[in-house]
Amino acid sequence: MTASNYPRLVIVTGLSGAGKTQAVRCLEDLGFFCVDNLPPSLIPGLVDLLGQPAKEGEGIKKVALVMDIRGGQFFDGLEEALAYLDGRGIPYEILFLEAADEILVRRYKETRRRHPLSSGGQILEGIIAERRRLEELRGRASKIIDTSELTPRQLKEQVSEFFGDSRRQLLINIVSFGYKYGIPLDADLVMDVRFLPNPFYNPALRPFTGHDRCVAEYVMSTPEARQFIEQFAALLRFLIPHYQQEGKSHLVIAIGCTGGQHRSVTLANRLGEILRGDNYDVVVKHRDVVRYLSSGGRR
Repeated sequence: MTASNYPRLVIVTGLSGAGKTQAVRCLEDLGFFCVDNLPPSLIPGLVDLLGQPAKEGEGIKKVALVMDIRGGQFFDGLEEALAYLDGRGIPYEILFLEAADEILVRRYKETRRRHPLSSGGQILEGIIAERRRLEELRGRASKIIDTSELTPRQLKEQVSEFFGDSRRQLLINIVSFGYKYGIPLDADLVMDVRFLPNPFYNPALRPFTGHDRCVAEYVMSTPEARQFIEQFAALLRFLIPHYQQEGKSHLVIAIGCTGGQHRSVTLANRLGEILRGDNYDVVVKHRDVVRYLSSGGRR
């Protein structure tokens, strides 16, 4: 069997307490055959087994292997196992889950579980050691999900979005955000549009968002905005085919202004329209609009 005929192989790893169990449940719902806490040394044998011919309609099409620090000394063999896959030319993806230290500490305290690397019950020490140990593996990840502020449903949506069969060659997420709330952690490309005139300082426009026609027309009325969206779209038309050629299947484009309600929302919506017109799968999300509306349009 050629490498291209092997099942889709996803390696799920990341920080303890970051949500790997929930991610694997979602992968199971997506039809993946999942193996939890597999020693990396068993990967070659498993791959050989998966490569054996099967009766039509009975073969395993998708496999997810969970490997993390719980494997102890066995986990150290993961790099060797990945080198084996690379040497055989067998494609694989790495899903890496993480969360902020304070979030992980809180989750461990709530469950009263002991961190695999903690000594004397010091949870934070274990988290820091694990983060350091997984640093190189994180750099090889195909998809990184930060679960710090995600609900189980939102995590499931992200896993389904990336690994579901309904996606085409490249799924593009365009996210508007406010710099005052921080840059989206999973962004691949970040564009700062704070150089454009801010509708917030127009009392007639302040209560509205980039979803409203009055704000959108105001933002797009400037030559700078029109030139920006034209040139940025041209840059993406150049980049996207190259990303696809390198096997990238998910691209997150973050567009930020000060509060994430006016300029970034307008331009994210406009960019989404342009890329959909180019027949790309595009999802546009506005991370911080709800914050603005719930505050009554105040900063």
